[in-house]
Amino acid sequence: MDKRRQEKERDAERRSGNLVLLVLFVLFVLIVGIGLWLVNAMVDARRIDDCISQSMRNCNAIEVPPPR
Repeated sequence: MDKRRQEKERDAERRSGNLVLLVLFVLFVLIVGIGLWLVNAMVDARRIDDCISQSMRNCNAIEVPPPR
């Protein structure tokens, strides 16, 4: 009976350890995704700022639909 209890405790510890690893992995992916989004936003802002500082007009890109 004591061995079964120890095995159950070990299994519970393994499961909680796996859960912690899963949560850490999800947080890591989330932080990397937010970082990539932030870098993209900063690059776009710098590009527009450079365009405006050179006294240019129409600095925003015009999106043209693909030809049919």
